[in-house]
Amino acid sequence: MASPFHLAIPVYNLEACRTFYRDILNCEEGRSSTHWIDFNFFGHQLVIHYKPKSNQELELHTNPVDGKSVPVPHFGVVLDWETFHAFAEDLKSKNIEFVIEPYIRFEGLVGEQATMFFYDPSGNALEFKAFKDVEQLFTK
Repeated sequence: MASPFHLAIPVYNLEACRTFYRDILNCEEGRSSTHWIDFNFFGHQLVIHYKPKSNQELELHTNPVDGKSVPVPHFGVVLDWETFHAFAEDLKSKNIEFVIEPYIRFEGLVGEQATMFFYDPSGNALEFKAFKDVEQLFTK
């Protein structure tokens, strides 16, 4: 098993993001204060930290991938194939607005994967993906 990572991200609406990570993504809430909240993010530690919204927020940047505009930066988790599809259906039932709808890349090829992108309420981009064969995660 891989070591859990720790990721701390800024959010300008702590309560909206608490609801999003806890109730939409089903992440268990851990410790918290008035300025931050820990979550069990699929076995990893995600901390959302309050940061006031600035008038000089960074422009959203995207890179073209498969004819789609992939938000940069982004973070997420590689799920197993069945979990990914169940999770995608759960998100659809919760009316998540996808930046990139769930779809299959490299179908029938090495590295075949399902992927989807969406934003949290503070504009942090997330990608969740699954490999048909997880052993091909780093295969060229």
